[in-house]
Amino acid sequence: MPSRKKTAMFASAFLTCVCSFVMICVVLATQRWMSSQVRFSGTNSSVTVSLTYGLFSGTCEQFVDAGLQVSERTFQVADNLRSTKAKSTITAIIVILVLGLLSSLLSSGFTCTNAVSNPYQTFLGPTGVYTWNSLCGIFILIAMILFPVNIEEYGLSIELANGCFSFLQTHTKSEHAYGYSYWIMLLIIFLNIASIIIIYFYDHARYSKKKEQERPIENAPKDVILF
Repeated sequence: MPSRKKTAMFASAFLTCVCSFVMICVVLATQRWMSSQVRFSGTNSSVTVSLTYGLFSGTCEQFVDAGLQVSERTFQVADNLRSTKAKSTITAIIVILVLGLLSSLLSSGFTCTNAVSNPYQTFLGPTGVYTWNSLCGIFILIAMILFPVNIEEYGLSIELANGCFSFLQTHTKSEHAYGYSYWIMLLIIFLNIASIIIIYFYDHARYSKKKEQERPIENAPKDVILF
């Protein structure tokens, strides 16, 4: 059976891993990644399309300068995208988040196993926790980078606006605000870092204790050792 200290440390890491897993589920399930105001100008008037969306679906509204408002519509992100690059990037983000979800699940399993037992295999110990938490953090960071790239480089909001309403004319201006579904990913990264730090402190303390136990033998007189 593991010591109380080991159980406490790995149980704390387990809680952070479970929180990370839940947060990734929230990120995938909620549709508050982005709120955009996309403005189009025509010969006689200008139109503003208001969008709120996530990775799978969203809502859009159209406002004309004269004060006319088109009722809110719900749309599917994949159906409104014509650009291959924008659609491929959204797909890549979803795949990366699913990989992060699996990494977080494996990390939870490893920390739970170490909290209740002493696995013989090295990879099932702190090394495995370091590996899966690091991978999860890297996956989430990549997703955080790819989404703004899709907005700024591939015009994701403009594409979605054109998909929601036909006969839109020249695009003139866009304003973007990232929603809580996006910023939660920062919390996920911090949770993974917290898990690594907790296990590092345990691993370092165990290593220091092991070294201290070896010192009396190293410092003992040679004749005593021979005897």
